[in-house]
Amino acid sequence: MVQLTGQNCSLRTFTPSDARALAQLLADNKFFWSTYEPLHREEFYTEGAQYQKILESLQLLQANREFSFGIFDHGSQRLIGHISLYSIKRLPYSSCFVGYSMDERYIGRGITTEAVRLLLEFGFNRLNIHRIEAYVAPQNIASIKVLEKSGFTREGLLRQLLFINGVWVDHYMYAILQDEYKKMN
Repeated sequence: MVQLTGQNCSLRTFTPSDARALAQLLADNKFFWSTYEPLHREEFYTEGAQYQKILESLQLLQANREFSFGIFDHGSQRLIGHISLYSIKRLPYSSCFVGYSMDERYIGRGITTEAVRLLLEFGFNRLNIHRIEAYVAPQNIASIKVLEKSGFTREGLLRQLLFINGVWVDHYMYAILQDEYKKMN
């Protein structure tokens, strides 16, 4: 298990015992998040499906291919979001992606930015990744702000990248390099 601690939240890799809380988080936010990600079949929002997803994520963690974390509120220890470093590629790329979602009730408090910064520190300093990338829909202003506050640079537009709820959606490509991160910190 990997745990990262900030001032307002902590990140912890998921364990099978998190399946119920994760399923509840996903179900509670499915329509809020569906603006920027596909709705799933009802089965996806069950404890059993999330238990299986957690087991898969633990296999990827053991292979150093993905690190999936719950975002927990410091005060209540409640699961309030999730964040991952995924598609980890070693040399010659030494890169990965970051993806995250925050409970609608906790947005606008700086917690997502803190979680992204904790994950950057982990990715660059502990995993020695060279480049961390993110995709974000142009309409997702809040997520764009999180990335830019965290030091990411917009590198371009990927036209019709993702098929979300019946529509092809453009996404910006953002990235931050290890040396850029180290200059900031």
